Amino acid sequence: MSRVPGWLSRLGESLSRMGERLDERRAEAERDDPLGPPYGTPPAAPSPAVPARPDVDPDTAAPLSGPETVPAPPSYAPAVAARPDPAAAIPWGMRVAAEAGWRLLVLAGTVWVLMKVISSVQLVVLAFVAALLVTALLQPTVAMLRRKGLPRGLATAVTAVSGFVVMGLVGWFVVWQVMDNVDNLSDRVKDGIEELKHWLLDSPFHVTEQQINDIAKNLSEAIGANAEQITSAGLQGVTVIVEAMTGILLAMFCTLFLLYDGKKVWEWTLKLVPAQARPGVAGAGPRAWRTLTAYVRGTVLVALIDAVFIGLGLWFLDVPMAVPLAVFIFLFAFIPLVGAVISGALACLVALVTNGVFTALMVLVVVLAVQQIEGHVLQPFILGRAVRVHPLAVVLAVAAGGLTAGIGGAVVAVPLVAVLNTVVGYLRAYSTEQALLSTPEPRGATAFAVAPVPAPGAVKEESK
Repeated sequence: MSRVPGWLSRLGESLSRMGERLDERRAEAERDDPLGPPYGTPPAAPSPAVPARPDVDPDTAAPLSGPETVPAPPSYAPAVAARPDPAAAIPWGMRVAAEAGWRLLVLAGTVWVLMKVISSVQLVVLAFVAALLVTALLQPTVAMLRRKGLPRGLATAVTAVSGFVVMGLVGWFVVWQVMDNVDNLSDRVKDGIEELKHWLLDSPFHVTEQQINDIAKNLSEAIGANAEQITSAGLQGVTVIVEAMTGILLAMFCTLFLLYDGKKVWEWTLKLVPAQARPGVAGAGPRAWRTLTAYVRGTVLVALIDAVFIGLGLWFLDVPMAVPLAVFIFLFAFIPLVGAVISGALACLVALVTNGVFTALMVLVVVLAVQQIEGHVLQPFILGRAVRVHPLAVVLAVAAGGLTAGIGGAVVAVPLVAVLNTVVGYLRAYSTEQALLSTPEPRGATAFAVAPVPAPGAVKEESK
């Protein structure tokens, strides 16, 4: 084997030392460079992915025992079902009650706001409602005059002027009779009080004259102590008279336009109703108007009969102010049930203080007899079943109307309930009919062909 020269061995040692230095520099560069190996060097193969466990440390594979961790349930633990939806957990009846409750609250709030608005413009509302009642009373006369050939304006003017003149004459007659008989009535009242005093002294109630004098003294002292309030009430009475005159003029103005352009006013009102509900409201309106007309005409006729017969009974019994009392009975008859009681009690009181106990009892018999005939004969025959309202509904409506708007509210409460009864009944029937028409025919139903009905002439020709 030949001997290697020295220079060649020294060259190999130099190259080996150079390679070691390059390796050291490359290792230092890899440690100092955060981006990884230098360009061109293949990356190291990634280690297989190990699924992370919340209860195991990923570095040491030791179980965690910190307070934030929850240990996994054991294999023998039963499965826990998921919680249901809160709405599904509430019973069905409670959900229905809640749905109905908030809707009732919305309706109650709407009615409350509406009543506040009506109370703020009470005079205007009562005047318009009175105009509706008067229009329902006078509209048949306008229709009759137009059928006889009179123009609409002339027929409206003749009817309105005649109606207002008659009402004014009735009011003037009542005032005249009261003023004409007030002196006689005051004398009769004094005599009646003396007779009542003697009757109480001789009665089995053991009333003494000292007790009667004490009552009279207390009454006079109460009147003297409340003189200022009585004076202020008189001043308020002047304001009430002014408001009443304003309401009467407004009602007359509205009556003229309702008699002349009532149909156009109704057509304009229908435009305010949503299009989907307009057919039902358009059908309910004429029926409501017919109910109101029948109610007003029937009530006027029944009130007139009551006033005539009770007035004749008062006249035969020689009760003073029989004619004004009959007029008051006529006016109070527009308040069903309550008005008859008030007017009958007023007539009995006047008869008691003027003619004594026997005459008062006879007046009570006459009033009860006429009211019984009215309730069992006149109202069913004249008003009919279409405008009849249950007595409980009548009492509640009169009470609510009186509390809301006084005497005017009590007068318009019952016709309003009658009209609402007609409207609700028609809308219920209309919605049922529309639901039946929109329901598709069930599958498998057999369609039967209906033959057309022949005309009467064709039947005669075929028989020949």
